[in-house]
This record gives sequence, C-alpha cells and structure tokens, in this order.
Amino acid sequence: MNRGRRNLKQAASDQDFTLEECQSIAQVVSLRGSNQIEIMDAKGENSLALFPAKFRESMWIRRGSFVVIDHTGKEKAQESGSKVTSIVCKVLFFEQVRLLQKSPEWPEIFKDTRPIPAEKSSPIEQHEDDGEVDSSDDDDGMPPLQANTNRLRPFGVKCDAETDSGSDSDS
Repeated sequence: MNRGRRNLKQAASDQDFTLEECQSIAQVVSLRGSNQIEIMDAKGENSLALFPAKFRESMWIRRGSFVVIDHTGKEKAQESGSKVTSIVCKVLFFEQVRLLQKSPEWPEIFKDTRPIPAEKSSPIEQHEDDGEVDSSDDDDGMPPLQANTNRLRPFGVKCDAETDSGSDSDS
C-alpha cells in the first residue's frame, strides 16, 4: 500500500477533529456520477460538490451519508456560473457522526437524522406484481440479493417480457 492511501485511511479514522472556518457539515442527497454529489448544507440549500479522486476506491458514500465540505470559493463559483460550489474534505463515518451529534458544531437541521451504520442498509419498499414468479428453492445456499439503496425505484415501471418474445415469432 502506498503512503498516500495509508495516510488517507489513517486521517479518516481519526475520531476527534475540529471544523475550520471555511468548512461545514453537509448531508449527501444524491450521487450524480463523475465524482459529483448533491449535498444539503446546514442552511438547507442543495448544491453540487466535488468528490475528489483521492477518495476513489478507498471511501464510498451513499445517500444520507455526512461529509465535511470546504466552501472557500463558493461565491466565486456562483458568480462564474459553475454548478459545483464546494469540495468534499472528509467523509464522516458512523462513530464520528455519533460523536459530532453531541457537540455544538453539529447543525440544527441534522439533529433529527440518524446516522446509517455500515453494517445495515436501509430497506427499500419492495412492490410485488401479480405477474411475478415467486422465488424457487434452488438458491444453492446463497443469501438473497439486497436492493441498491443509491437508486430510487420508480413505482409505475414494469418489465414486459411478453412483447419481446412475440417479436421473435413474427420472422
């Protein structure tokens, strides 16, 4: 393991840290791809933030996670028309969020939210269709698949396999 990744993981595991003047805590609203995430800051405003490449393949975030953002050039970025207004400095893990919630640095808007532990994922409601085939007993001892919590499932989308098979019989 190279020195940069080792230092990054060690810095991420620090339990106690203080926010600097230009830093604040934000919650991840959605993942936009291309190292961009949508965040909600302490004022309740949504904006885009850059998730630096140095965190790539060493730290993962999902909707509802908390991050520390650096918003030094926010006004300049808004004046120039850029949509990305801040940069993620640190990803807050479950234990760090629990400690920060007890401190006065934690924003009031996030007092009601609970941190998501790494071991548990939030369940997504499964909507069953009448046409779906029930799972059979040939699982081979494998655990059931879990839903992707980073994607919202549209309620009205249904897969129609019958139309695909009908087009093959025409030729």
